Amino acid sequence: MTKGFKEKLGEGGYGSVYKGKLRSRRLVAIKILGKSKANGQEFINEVATIGRIHHVNVVQLIGYCVEGSKRALVYEFMSNGSLDKHIFSKEGPSTLNYKKAFEISLGVARGIDYLHRGCEMQIFHFDIKPHNILLNETFVPKVSDFGLARLCPLDESSLTLTAARGTIGYIAPELFYKNIGGVSNKADIYSFGMLLMEIAGKRKNLNAIAAHSSQIYFPSWVYDQFNEGKDIEIEDATEEEMKITKKMLIVALWCIQMKPSERPTSMSKVVQMLEGETEALQMPPKPFLYPQDKPVVDDEDNPETTRPSSTQSNDDSEDSISLIQNADN
Repeated sequence: MTKGFKEKLGEGGYGSVYKGKLRSRRLVAIKILGKSKANGQEFINEVATIGRIHHVNVVQLIGYCVEGSKRALVYEFMSNGSLDKHIFSKEGPSTLNYKKAFEISLGVARGIDYLHRGCEMQIFHFDIKPHNILLNETFVPKVSDFGLARLCPLDESSLTLTAARGTIGYIAPELFYKNIGGVSNKADIYSFGMLLMEIAGKRKNLNAIAAHSSQIYFPSWVYDQFNEGKDIEIEDATEEEMKITKKMLIVALWCIQMKPSERPTSMSKVVQMLEGETEALQMPPKPFLYPQDKPVVDDEDNPETTRPSSTQSNDDSEDSISLIQNADN
């Protein structure tokens, strides 16, 4: 399929992805999983969850291969790659206009909503971030990478996890701070809020080298701007684009509230808020990065993926940040 793994599409903590072609001439992306720490659990998770669902905003699993300890997943090919390359463009300004950015946000929200309530089991993704949103040739977004996903019966609202799972900067606080609420669909709502904030702002939420210290944590700065009656200035943006961006940012602020109980009740509600009028949205309380209490971490054996430390330990490692060192800059 890959002609000897000729064309590499990407690499991350899970392994490598290669471009391939089926006999039907259909293009595919083949994820070769690296040696899993959890005895192939991520592979089983991915096949078990994504293998049973079909939605326009969820990447389609076409098949999988197992040979001894080698494991591969075969997906539909997404020609525009992952969303992070478009909103954090290293070549210059983002290639996405604000209308397209909004459509992508809405598509991702619908995809997550489907995972939460469109299947016979609830699927909690636990790793929503720009790297895991793939775009096809017409920029339709699809949620991908279900290695950390968990299934939950429809009649249950929360899960018990033995360790935090996800990517630093997108992990919901309740996965660290046990006293603010249980782990539920609200964890994905939080991660989506952080993603939505980055799509709207076209910048990372944490930027230790921001021009002003107030802009290190972007959500707090955005909240302060709105709270003071100011708009976020966008160069060459039309009035409609400013309005769309403001709506995205306010919805994001609601999604990233520290306490799960203060976030929207479901992803359906988030979709409804995004589809509604900007004027109908009230301002939420100010979002904070950490509560005052110290975190409790269950998994002592794997601290790099479970602690809210100053560095990331996955495919986003080049964006490692130390908030403490840079807080006074």
